[in-house]
Amino acid sequence: MKDVLKATEERMQKSVRGLENEYLSIRAGRANPGVLDKVKVDYYGVPTALNQMAAVSVSEARVLVIQPWDASTLHEIEKAILASDIGITPTNDGKVIRLAFPQLTEERRREIVKQVHKYAEECKVAVRNIRRDAMDKFKAMKKDGEITEDDLKDCEKQVQNATDKTCKDVDAVAAKKEKEIMEI
Repeated sequence: MKDVLKATEERMQKSVRGLENEYLSIRAGRANPGVLDKVKVDYYGVPTALNQMAAVSVSEARVLVIQPWDASTLHEIEKAILASDIGITPTNDGKVIRLAFPQLTEERRREIVKQVHKYAEECKVAVRNIRRDAMDKFKAMKKDGEITEDDLKDCEKQVQNATDKTCKDVDAVAAKKEKEIMEI
């Protein structure tokens, strides 16, 4: 019984961490190396994560500098960035690639905030599905005679409390990201 409760809470927290990781890849007007996490570069025929091929650093508030460890991969990295959905054109000076993040317009900020809310809602749906799975396990345990009716009610209450807490965490993470995006 306690194992199921603990596993349920861990899965819910994993959902929140997944949401936070998803938010890292959202471009919020400031240079953030996290936007390049999903970029894969064709490195000798093998799709390789950009951060495994180059040092990515923030040189100014709105400029990312990508310094490849192998200078011959500069063109491939540039091609991969152009092919990705980042929406920023890289500038290549022969040694490093620079990504200059433009100032976001009000309209674009609102679109990004909608995307943030969509991700938050998807996370809440995942948390509710985890709750449903846990409830089903407890009902099966009750049916098999492993727990009593009182234990079932107590477990359902604990799972609901964990769900409510996790949904509040999701709202807090989303509000923080929205505030970051709407900052000028």
